[in-house]
Amino acid sequence: MASTRHVIPFAELGRQDVGSVGGKNASLGEMTAHLADAGVRVPPGFATTADAYGELLDGHGLRGRIEEQIARLHEGAALDDVGAVIRSLTLAEPLPPGLRAEIVSAYEQLGRDEGRADPEVAVRSSATAEDLPEASFAGQQETYLNVRGTARLLESVHRCYASLYTDRAIDYRERMGFDHLQVALSVGVQIMVRSDLAGAGVIFTLDPESGFPEVIVISAACGLGETVVSGQVDPDEYTVFKPTLKDPELDPLIDVRVGAKRRKAVYAELGLTRTVDTTAEERLQRVLTDTEVRLLADWALTVEGHYGCPMDLEWAKDGLTGDLWIVQARPETVQSRRAASTLRRCRLTAVPGTPLVDGTAVGEAIGSGPVVALDAPVDLDRFPSGGVLVTGITDPDWEPIMKRASAIVTDHGGRTSHAAIVSRELGVPAVVGTGRATHVLHDGRKVTVSCAEGGRGNVYDGLLAYEETETDLADIPATRTHVMLNLADPSAAFRWWRLPADGVGLARLEFIVAHQVKVHPMALLHPERLDHADRCAVDQLTEGHLDRTRYFTDRLAYGIARIAASRWPAPVVVRTSDFKTNEYARLLGGRPFEPVEANPMIGWRGASRYYSDGYREGFALECRALRRVRDEMGLTNVIIMIPFCRTLEEADRVLGVMAEEGLTRGENGLKVYVMAEIPANVILAQDFAERFDGFSIGSNDLTQLTLGVDRDSEALAHVFDETDPAVTRSIQTLVPRAQSVGRPVGLCGQRPSDDPAFTEFLVKTGIDSISVAPDSFAAVKQHVAAAELARYGEGRTAPSGTRWPQAEQPSPSRQ
Repeated sequence: MASTRHVIPFAELGRQDVGSVGGKNASLGEMTAHLADAGVRVPPGFATTADAYGELLDGHGLRGRIEEQIARLHEGAALDDVGAVIRSLTLAEPLPPGLRAEIVSAYEQLGRDEGRADPEVAVRSSATAEDLPEASFAGQQETYLNVRGTARLLESVHRCYASLYTDRAIDYRERMGFDHLQVALSVGVQIMVRSDLAGAGVIFTLDPESGFPEVIVISAACGLGETVVSGQVDPDEYTVFKPTLKDPELDPLIDVRVGAKRRKAVYAELGLTRTVDTTAEERLQRVLTDTEVRLLADWALTVEGHYGCPMDLEWAKDGLTGDLWIVQARPETVQSRRAASTLRRCRLTAVPGTPLVDGTAVGEAIGSGPVVALDAPVDLDRFPSGGVLVTGITDPDWEPIMKRASAIVTDHGGRTSHAAIVSRELGVPAVVGTGRATHVLHDGRKVTVSCAEGGRGNVYDGLLAYEETETDLADIPATRTHVMLNLADPSAAFRWWRLPADGVGLARLEFIVAHQVKVHPMALLHPERLDHADRCAVDQLTEGHLDRTRYFTDRLAYGIARIAASRWPAPVVVRTSDFKTNEYARLLGGRPFEPVEANPMIGWRGASRYYSDGYREGFALECRALRRVRDEMGLTNVIIMIPFCRTLEEADRVLGVMAEEGLTRGENGLKVYVMAEIPANVILAQDFAERFDGFSIGSNDLTQLTLGVDRDSEALAHVFDETDPAVTRSIQTLVPRAQSVGRPVGLCGQRPSDDPAFTEFLVKTGIDSISVAPDSFAAVKQHVAAAELARYGEGRTAPSGTRWPQAEQPSPSRQ
């Protein structure tokens, strides 16, 4: 490639040309040249070179004048003053004649290739140090859209050059230690995709919060993609599971969240954009179909494979043709820098009250301080270091302030908004898309911002105590006894992927129902039994779903799938719903379907509900969701567990109902476990083992029913003891009985986390697995290792029980 060229078509560029055309344009060239045969579509275009920019700087001494302004900055001049002067100087300097001629010639050729004169193009800046793995300049320079004609094209290119010295770009280079004059600017000119008439968004080839590498996360909004990046909208979000993506028989879409999408960006005059309200139909409908999501995910996986690293891409859909396009690609720069061997955890040590506001959690940290509510960026000396920034949305102009904040809270935006992207890079906790933070959080109010409680971030009143710990995963010992996780919140499942757990020993379906579905299943099946208020609430909750039962199964399936994907292919034991009647009654629409019981703890719960006339249809929806996860999504590592199964007859009846709903034990590798929480489960262990593939001890209920103690009774709290000899002897009886017929036994409960002696007891029984809360995992692993060393010696001979299975990897060649 001749160094004197001012303009180069994308088809002649590759990633080796970053120094000449910047990361953005080099990537567009790389994909155009190498991935077109794989089906990846990139709008055609061309790029100006760094040499062309250098010629602009050197033609009439512009470089020296910029150096003088940077020196002023270092001597204490105001950033905004220095930036304004440099931009004015750049715009006053004419574009070199040779550059102008080559841009015009390339633009005319682009028109001929497209079959029309003066085609609309996007004009985007690409810094020559941009999009390197150690830096992200995204969004710091200007972009002009829907540019048509040579005069407007040349003007837009000139303005892109000047935007290399926006205040935000200068500040970022100062912070990152880049020499300003060593960063040049290339301009990419690309055929315009009419996403203003359809939609656009962002793709990450890993989970942007946790770094979980086995998913592709696609954000989508109506109109131009700038509303997603800027955080003006709450976009749709689609999560695709990579291991099943290549199998055409499986559905790799494991989560769908339809965002509010209340605004969209459309074209305005002079290459600018404006935002308008979306229609009610646009807000309710998905931007992308399943087929489109799969195509974009397949392209993203191809791009990631080609580059050999996680990627951050932008896509657009043309509303005129329906075609999808990749319009940008860059290496992901936040999670790729995190130490994979260290797990950082924050935890509130004070009991919080009701959140003042909540929204999408960005990061996993906690921050606190006084609220600083702003409508627009201010001088740095007006923002106290350690303040909590509260605003509507952020853009790159906010970055100097954001780096001084202890936490960030916004009204608008999703996980791929500007506020989310920058806060991750800075390591600052952020809660975005709260909807009302600027109305609730006022200047000076002391608050605590917690992103350490799952997918929802909470803002609490006051300065709450919290702790930060780091766990070196290399220090966690291997054990023969499987140590698994108890998980309930699907939105938080990915955050624990680095833990070397042996799977999930307990995933609670009732948590997903309560927090993700939020409505009693029978209320969806029989709305005629609801009063007017509940019927209206159900209508509002399920708005946009013609089939309300599909609303239930979708939400439930997506929740299960996220948990199952987080540990694939290790086993994930999903317990069917174990609400008590009083808990079911508190669900939206639940009261007409639940009796009032004097003691719900030993009432109509667990297995007894599943075959009864009062809940049989609701259990069928649970089965439908589980079948979809296993058979359609391919997450066959899901093991179903039945709670509170009192008798052998109940076991047979429940298994029969499951088979009627397409969940037959043994088919497609389906295993069904039973909770061992009733003395009958221990006494008849071998009989239950004929019907189930494994046991999981529920120590709370087993203690309650063995000692005849209401576990919720304060008056009897001193009697409730999981280490009582009657309880421990039941465990010692169950384990060998079950293992003698090849059935593994686990225990899921809090006691091993709190009591190393109880953990030692379990290891001595030869139990197959212990399942604990994620934040207790490292400590329990240490306790198990010590107990195994004491029992088995250095060789650590494995317990006699059978090992917990792993699912077979899906095969792309499956027919």
